[in-house]
Amino acid sequence: MLDLLNPYYYGIKLRNWLYDMGFIKACRPSVPVISVGNLSLGGSGKSSLVRYLAQMLSEDLHPCILSRGYRRKSSGTLLVSERGSLLASWQESGDEPYMLAKVLPRVSLVVDEDRCRGADFALRRLKPDLFLLDDGFQHRKIQRDLNILLLKKRDLSDKLLPYGRLREPLSSIQRADLVVLAYAELEDFDWQHPQKPTLKMRRENWRVVRSSDQKLLENPQNISFIAFAGLGDNWQFFKTLKRLGIRLKKKLSLPDHYHYEGFELQEDEFYITTLKDAVKLPPSHNLYYLDFDVKVDGLSGVLEKLIFSKLKGR
Repeated sequence: MLDLLNPYYYGIKLRNWLYDMGFIKACRPSVPVISVGNLSLGGSGKSSLVRYLAQMLSEDLHPCILSRGYRRKSSGTLLVSERGSLLASWQESGDEPYMLAKVLPRVSLVVDEDRCRGADFALRRLKPDLFLLDDGFQHRKIQRDLNILLLKKRDLSDKLLPYGRLREPLSSIQRADLVVLAYAELEDFDWQHPQKPTLKMRRENWRVVRSSDQKLLENPQNISFIAFAGLGDNWQFFKTLKRLGIRLKKKLSLPDHYHYEGFELQEDEFYITTLKDAVKLPPSHNLYYLDFDVKVDGLSGVLEKLIFSKLKGR
């Protein structure tokens, strides 16, 4: 009922109707497009799922990630990496695209606020086999062959902006081809869409990595850290550290995409943060980040059915 009193609701409904009816045209790249997105503000694990998909697909194919490069200090089309070779800084790229480019050795990445223009550039310059659209659920200007929607437990009871954190009403789930329930290792909830395949994403194989040399820290529970993060949802990071038994002296919750200008580490302290935050700071012997693997049972079967079959026909 609150949505019906919310002007934002009608703006979203009108925009989606214009796309659905074809009044706003969307571009169609010549290679398959997989979109990963969500309904709410804040972290839902989109970059983690994009990383997982890119790692899986790059074993046999050349994927190119398309991102808008949120809060980057550049504009227009920017080639961030070509088959794993970094070509731009995190300030130019945006923190999440740079993070992905840094950890994906066989993948290319392009940022552009106009992702149709970015796709056209990538097709001419990079010749990718397919595109991965990062944070693409609301970016309807580019058509996709597989629309993956990440949902958190909170989304199912949340409200639309500005009264809650939802960017779209729950009815927009109908646009998804596949629903993935995020952070199942933190909040395992049983929810199944009546028509859409619904899978669960879990993070596993947690490791604490030193930023200066990428060495894994054995027995991190023996050290007391200052933890800090600038995510859309810092709560899940701190909760994960507690769940892993990592002792914290202090927690610093910073705004999403924090730039860390003037942020200094004390020599006699140990710090732990996320990979997204660590790439924005100089490597240091006392700075560690938490890394992990992602597991989505059943996802490879969906890709085989909906994406690989299209590639075989090209």
